[in-house]
Amino acid sequence: MSLCRYQDEQGKPQYALYRPGAICPLRNLTDEPPVDGEIFSWDASRLASLQPTDESQWVPEPTQLLPVVGQPSKVICIGLNYRDHAIESGAEIPSEPVVFSKFNTALVGHGDAIRLPAVSSEVDYEAELVVVMGKKAKHVSAAVAMDYVFGYTCGHDVSARDWQKGRPGGQWLLGKTFDTFAPTGPCIVTSGEVSDPANLRVRMHHNGEVVQDSTTAQLIFDIPTLIEHLTKIVTLLPGDLIFTGTPPGVGAARNPPVFLQPGDECKVEIEGVGTLANTCIADK
Repeated sequence: MSLCRYQDEQGKPQYALYRPGAICPLRNLTDEPPVDGEIFSWDASRLASLQPTDESQWVPEPTQLLPVVGQPSKVICIGLNYRDHAIESGAEIPSEPVVFSKFNTALVGHGDAIRLPAVSSEVDYEAELVVVMGKKAKHVSAAVAMDYVFGYTCGHDVSARDWQKGRPGGQWLLGKTFDTFAPTGPCIVTSGEVSDPANLRVRMHHNGEVVQDSTTAQLIFDIPTLIEHLTKIVTLLPGDLIFTGTPPGVGAARNPPVFLQPGDECKVEIEGVGTLANTCIADK
């Protein structure tokens, strides 16, 4: 099942079933649609019961969708989690996950704009598979970690390299969390619909050119390992997001470097999950 968030006529966030080009609002399928954030408490059988009986229940997909999760308690990101990306970045291969975070104000949805800040001239793209947590998780072993996953979405870890690396001490947090620097979407594909999250093709299209192309089989630390590691330290809550890392091919590693410009279009394409599209604009 694929689920998206959209804004209704009253400006309120709502959930809908999603297919490319169309959505089916859950309020068309049940008298008690979930309020924002409540969807993670619904089990698989309850979600599966929400099936359209008539094609008229589908409506055209909005031009813009909301972030797949409205206010996650945490947006956790994993750095240097593809060996080739670590090498192209001039970094050592990590012996344990490299963890940083983004703030909720970085979240935007499919079709929304990435705003390029005036204080950065080196904004880079990073395509990533994102895990959406479905249960409260603390001290979870890798053996059972996947039982805590609600689903998966496409993510774009937009990064201001001149802030991430060029500021005193290296400002990973600030370089990664400018407003709009965490697009997610277009939908969450529930975990039961993704047969092998450890082998999904991940690609970034920049202005129509494929600039990143790999699979999650190349992750240094797989999803169960990440959940086990993180839950030793923090409690993960339903709706929390884990950006799992980006493949090689980022703009900063190219010769010459390629950084995002106003008018650029970025598309994150993940096999079995969807395509997240966003256009860059200058931040006014």
